[in-house]
Amino acid sequence: MDVERIKHIFFDLDHTLWDFDRNSMLAFQRIFKTFNIPIPLEDFIEVYEPINFEYWKMYREERIDKQGLRRGRFLDAFEPFGVEFSLKEIDDMATAYIFELPKDNYLFDGVIDTLDHLLEKGYTMHIITNGFEEVQHLKLKNSAIDHFFHTVTTSEEVGVKKPNPLVFEKALQKARATPEESIMVGDTFEADILGAEKVGMHTLFFNYRNESPPQQYLTVNKITEIKKHL
Repeated sequence: MDVERIKHIFFDLDHTLWDFDRNSMLAFQRIFKTFNIPIPLEDFIEVYEPINFEYWKMYREERIDKQGLRRGRFLDAFEPFGVEFSLKEIDDMATAYIFELPKDNYLFDGVIDTLDHLLEKGYTMHIITNGFEEVQHLKLKNSAIDHFFHTVTTSEEVGVKKPNPLVFEKALQKARATPEESIMVGDTFEADILGAEKVGMHTLFFNYRNESPPQQYLTVNKITEIKKHL
């Protein structure tokens, strides 16, 4: 990668800049209290997180819709505990969760310093996210990082999800950027890295889950390590 040619940096949001797991835990604390859910929260989260990851994979692959994602991850996560709720209760919880989620906005350590550094170096920054339209803009605003980004492209806006090339092509179009002068930074190898690579963008994999990506891909384990490469 010729760093001198890079002008635009496209970031994923959840699990890349925005500490989704921490903020989600705090949202669930309020949900469990509101709905009087008789399960230890820590036990539920341990079950829920891998289920949520798989449901997002199905959502990316167009195997389920938004309601299927929101409803299914709750139904599957409650099942091992033998606690049953009506579909209306599940849907009410899912709606409440989406409402509560942007209220806490912890970022990963070093995110602000890193974005400041990249801004000072003259990069133009953008967001590409599969997250829901109504929530992602709130996360950016409430965490006070929205001013760093010139454009925000969501999968709902485009009508397809990463890794579909149309998402990246739309984001590049909005940014008035070419693939050769752009780099994608994200935590989901399939959606962020392989998706961006298909349209000719450079990539930087944030290895949030300690995976083992192919060695030829540029990888960081902490967001602050981006400054070593850009």
